[in-house]
Amino acid sequence: MEKKVLIPSDISQPGKDYLAEKGYTIKMGRGTDEQTILEDVADCDALLARNEHITRAIMEAAPRLKVISKHGVGLDKIDLDAARELNIWVTNGPLSNTVAVAEHTMMLILACAKKLVFFDRAARRGDYDIRNRVKGMDLEGKTLGLLGLGKIGHMVAKKAINGFGMEVIGYDPFLPADRWDPEVGRRETMEEIFAGSDIVSIHMPSTPETRNSVDRRLIGMMKPTAYLINAARGDLIREADLAEALQNGAIAGAGLDVFQTEPPARTIRSSSCPT
Repeated sequence: MEKKVLIPSDISQPGKDYLAEKGYTIKMGRGTDEQTILEDVADCDALLARNEHITRAIMEAAPRLKVISKHGVGLDKIDLDAARELNIWVTNGPLSNTVAVAEHTMMLILACAKKLVFFDRAARRGDYDIRNRVKGMDLEGKTLGLLGLGKIGHMVAKKAINGFGMEVIGYDPFLPADRWDPEVGRRETMEEIFAGSDIVSIHMPSTPETRNSVDRRLIGMMKPTAYLINAARGDLIREADLAEALQNGAIAGAGLDVFQTEPPARTIRSSSCPT
């Protein structure tokens, strides 16, 4: 019997070739909204999701659906309770983007510390004297605070310590003490991370407990010279509170790769990594 997999958002050709080699018939989706996916998945045995919301309605519309695979790590956009009730397997690729996200995080940290966007805009205007008026920040000796020390968080810590000579502290209540990296200073609260870091980088999953947890109170504990980095999930930060802090100069800037609404609102986009 034919086995058909729906791919709502395109993936790289090697991934599609692999599925074809395994005997799957690939069905490319017509869109990523719920109604379109609901219609497209009706005759499929599997669904390969990227950033789409996979709801109960989508699952119930596909009587043949046996597995949903996340093209990445986070499962927060898949209704896991519905999948469990409908006996649909949910899988992910926990190692698929570890290196890419860790490197991307370091890029955001460097872009903020060195005021890359600001200096680039000045250079394009012909303002070469900007280097005498505005200074960036060296990373060596600075403290990087990590919220979450899973695979990505650990890799960021290694790159920061070994590549840039940074001090690293971390908070992760789910990581046992015997698995804690001795090079990373352990902190017992998020408050200690925000108050004691020159740069705070978020690497937590999106759960009911963590959504909107980075709010005005925590951001208000940061040094005025500190930066906030988020390459995890957009809904971890209360964006209105972050925008307020950026506009008031309460912190030095933010490097954001994810937003609650994507594409992001212009007010958030223009506030990232200010001068």
